[in-house]
Amino acid sequence: MGAAIEIERVSKHFRLNHARADSLKERVVNWRKPSYEEFWALRDVTLHVDQGETLGLLGHNGSGKSTLLKCVAGIMRPTEGRITKRGRIAALLELGSGFHGDLTGRENIYMNASILGFSRKDIDRIFDEVVAFSEIEDFIDNQVKHYSSGMAARLGFAVAVNVEPEILLVDEVLSVGDEAFQRKCLERIKRFQREGRTILLVSHAVDLVRRICDRAAVLDHGQLVAVGEPGEAALAFREYLQHKGVEVPKELEDPQLRRNLRIEITDVDVQYPEPGRTHLAPSEPLRVEVHFCAPEIVDDVVFSIAIHDQDGRMLLGTNTDYTGDDPGFVEGNGTCTFIFERFPVLDGIYSVDIGLHSHDVGVIYDQRAEKDTVKVVSAGRTVGLVDFPVRARIVSSSTPIAH
Repeated sequence: MGAAIEIERVSKHFRLNHARADSLKERVVNWRKPSYEEFWALRDVTLHVDQGETLGLLGHNGSGKSTLLKCVAGIMRPTEGRITKRGRIAALLELGSGFHGDLTGRENIYMNASILGFSRKDIDRIFDEVVAFSEIEDFIDNQVKHYSSGMAARLGFAVAVNVEPEILLVDEVLSVGDEAFQRKCLERIKRFQREGRTILLVSHAVDLVRRICDRAAVLDHGQLVAVGEPGEAALAFREYLQHKGVEVPKELEDPQLRRNLRIEITDVDVQYPEPGRTHLAPSEPLRVEVHFCAPEIVDDVVFSIAIHDQDGRMLLGTNTDYTGDDPGFVEGNGTCTFIFERFPVLDGIYSVDIGLHSHDVGVIYDQRAEKDTVKVVSAGRTVGLVDFPVRARIVSSSTPIAH
């Protein structure tokens, strides 16, 4: 498929000016000292984002995430290295970034879309949809400098997603605005994912990155320290900071990241009713075998399973505590089998997440997310999500209707 974004050995250097001397004495005393400080926001970062992939950028404040995103957007030029992009880019980097405060919302829509190569006719075509998405119809002819931060965020996101970008760059936008607006933004991002668009997302929310990103890259003081599956990348960053003796940022203080590989998931086997089957019919039985290895005895362990639909909604979350199947202890190689007497959903591909943790969920031994799926195919024409057992009974009177 190829890479949509290639970041090759990128570094970004700044000079931070010191405060000017206020007196002649200070100037004389400090005349040999430089009036600026050298600062590298990025150092030798190499990363690629595949076409159709959603990549999350994680890291504490000052790690270089936003600087890297601005370099990809073309707002900043790297001091060293090269960035190659393939496709139309729309960027939402800060609240109302790219807006001119003295222009109205209407004028800013036309200005921003024209910068991205849209003709006036093209902008006329999408204008109503942009305004409807932003939900600020009553203020569209007011100057943007009078907008609240939430209004600016709404309009910025509305423009970015309606210019049909092949690559979308988003910096923390899902952390602003009310809950309904955040949900609307997330739904649009998921639609973009289904359409095969490329997304580069900066966020402090580890759980959000784990839910919607295919991979995550972690930056610390401008250096790339981890790349991989989102949960694994966040865990690697946490361990990296602990090893350096640095306080772990709150955004990484997630109980699901406190992993301890005293037990490791070695494989997960989704078993359909018959050998060779590649899908399930609605309400057929299913078995999910979780293979594990515990080199030493572990007497505090819970096996958990979660099923999500394609929009990330959890259909089921349970574990061996809830089912009354506490293993007591485990040692060596073993298998935990989750048995579904019926899998009551209609057509779709459903993700299976597995976790091994202590009874109080204070320790995560291992986890495996979004690697295993269940495919359900219906032979009938019933639509929806859940396979309800239903029959119809029709009773008709034999007495003719009088006219």
